[in-house]
Amino acid sequence: MKVLVVGSGGREHALCWKLAQSPKVDEIICAPGNGGTAQTGENVPVPDDDIPALVRLAKDRKVDLVVAGPELPLVLGLENALHKEGIPCFGPNAYAANLEGSKAFSKNVMHESGVPTAPFRVFDEFVNAKNFVREKGAPLVVKADGLAAGKGVVVATSEEEAIEALEDMMVRKSFSSAGDRVVVEETLKGEEASFLAFCDGEHYALLPSSQDHKAVFEGDTGPNTGGMGAYSPAPILPEEKYEETAEAVIRPILQHLAAKGQPFKGVLYAGLMFDGDTPNVLEYNVRFGDPECQPLLMRLDTDIVDIMMACIEGRLDEIDVKVRPETAICVVMAADGYPGDYPKGMEIKGIDEADKLENVKVFHAGTKLEDGKILSSGGRILGVTALGSDLADAKKRAYEAVEKISFDKSYYRRDIGDKGLKRQA
Repeated sequence: MKVLVVGSGGREHALCWKLAQSPKVDEIICAPGNGGTAQTGENVPVPDDDIPALVRLAKDRKVDLVVAGPELPLVLGLENALHKEGIPCFGPNAYAANLEGSKAFSKNVMHESGVPTAPFRVFDEFVNAKNFVREKGAPLVVKADGLAAGKGVVVATSEEEAIEALEDMMVRKSFSSAGDRVVVEETLKGEEASFLAFCDGEHYALLPSSQDHKAVFEGDTGPNTGGMGAYSPAPILPEEKYEETAEAVIRPILQHLAAKGQPFKGVLYAGLMFDGDTPNVLEYNVRFGDPECQPLLMRLDTDIVDIMMACIEGRLDEIDVKVRPETAICVVMAADGYPGDYPKGMEIKGIDEADKLENVKVFHAGTKLEDGKILSSGGRILGVTALGSDLADAKKRAYEAVEKISFDKSYYRRDIGDKGLKRQA
């Protein structure tokens, strides 16, 4: 079969890599792709937000399956448009994708379906939001309602900081129309974990827990990024707690959307905050995380095409989703300065040497293949991923691989996985 993967990040390279392992897959196209996907399949320069062009590409190339990597094309209705053409798409329709596309929609769904989450209010007017902050007091979390490239969330420790965030979003329009509406919620404290499940509208099949590292600097300091590394499993959410947690945060969402006639099909990602053993949902995503996707797919031991088609066709209960017992870890190598201004165009060396190490795979993110050379083209450049017998072994292997890779002005965190190691101590 012929598969089109939409997107250009490390997650998309990981998806192409995993799809290529399926004996059912003959050809992989990635739009627009990166330097890694160019080596796995064929890159086509179609942006991931151009829905008509993506549909034309899928039709012209007689694609058998489209896999949406990022959230934006799903929120814009990629699945709906492909469905009209009879082309299977792995990912939810536009209505269900609002779980990520609209913070207000998501919080209301959580409230209506009984999912544990922080108390919240939704505001369309700056003055009303400002008055609420004055009444409520800090700390508070202020969230732009729409998609803001992961930057539309401010954890405000003072009333002034919260009001400044509101002005930034609602008055100065720093996130364009994404800030027309805001969610203001109570602050949750604890340790985060990522919990993902394949879904077919009714049934779910759980992936193991994982933990992202969002802050740019070691010790979880500095501004948030798209993610500086991840590992799986996360000791904060052990396997014996998976089903109980899924019944609290996955099944109610599936039941709610099914009752609306909008069944959720694809990957449902619950971002959880644990205060002790009790999880609260911070947010939902409607796709694989990046970089959580990389360690999760390193561990997945079932043909991903079988899983995706079962999700689309509503027969996930027929599939035995198996996962390797090892631990996996991904260390993101970024450009110095990310998530602010950063240089581009640096030549990257040593990827092949790192890839030759046992149980190591280097996934490309912000790269491009030009004249036979791999050059940097983004802030997060590579996701160096390794399997190990346990977290300590996986970390050792990943950083050994990192040391073999070089490019000017590189930066990476050296403490990926340390929180998990402390919990195991």
